Amino acid sequence: MKILVTGASGFVGGRFMTRCQRREGLSLHGVARRPIADPHYTALDLSQPFDLPFAPDVVIHAAARATPWGRRSDYLRDNVDATRQVIEFCRRRSLPRLVYVSSSSVFYREGHQFGLTEDSPIGPRFVNDYAATKYAGEELVRAYPGPWVIVRPRAVFGPGDTVLFPRILAAARSGRLPLVTTVGPPAVGDLIYVDTLVDYLLAVATKPDVAGCYNLTNNQPVVIQDFLLDVFARLGLPAPTRRVSLRTAMTAAAVTEAAYRLLHLPGEPLVTRFGVGVFAWSKTFNVARAIADLGPPSVSLADGVEAFVRWQRKQPA
Repeated sequence: MKILVTGASGFVGGRFMTRCQRREGLSLHGVARRPIADPHYTALDLSQPFDLPFAPDVVIHAAARATPWGRRSDYLRDNVDATRQVIEFCRRRSLPRLVYVSSSSVFYREGHQFGLTEDSPIGPRFVNDYAATKYAGEELVRAYPGPWVIVRPRAVFGPGDTVLFPRILAAARSGRLPLVTTVGPPAVGDLIYVDTLVDYLLAVATKPDVAGCYNLTNNQPVVIQDFLLDVFARLGLPAPTRRVSLRTAMTAAAVTEAAYRLLHLPGEPLVTRFGVGVFAWSKTFNVARAIADLGPPSVSLADGVEAFVRWQRKQPA
């Protein structure tokens, strides 16, 4: 089976290439924007028309702009235009199976959400441009005339993470990460270890009877702040001591975001409303469909955290 992986220089796509490249019966080719010296990789801009001397049976479209902050035009280019060009490539290549890596954030609202299923309501408003453009990509995939699957992983973490933990750990190291206080029980959330996600992607790619949408998690919800404090302790990082109410944190985030937009400041704000919401509101998912069709998570959350901590200890401070 020939599998084309977009975003092959990124976190999820790169991990898929590494974990699956020696699997018997598979021939992999990766594409992404960053140049890499590898005969099984091509550097290209997915937002522009492209072609390859590789006729895939399956395309795993994992390329995306996944940062929590940026210009809307960049999200449209990398998450919508790129998806459109991937679909056009597939149309010219005899309609291979298309697996689209979307995001659980398409469901998010301000407030707690428990037991979200594949049929839970989506839109018309979204928490940020990332979620909006990932769902716009989903709409394009639904119109694809070949076989397709949409997966929505929740909070992917593990060795090689460039989005989720790096920002949290950097804030913890610098003493900028407060504990968000709310009324009621603490926020609970799902995560998924990157190798669990990769194994699910491989299952989706190789099972022709699998179709439609799947929420993907490790099926082990955690208390978010307790989980992070445990990771900080294992990495020798100081636990946050400053406490900020949800209302104060949201106000600060809104003001900071407005300043960045108005003044066109470079980089990312120190705090965003999306980031505050991660600590304040529960987001849990019902993954019964994925478990029934694809099997249980291949790597436990505990083993995933241990692998991530070992890797993180080897990284530069």
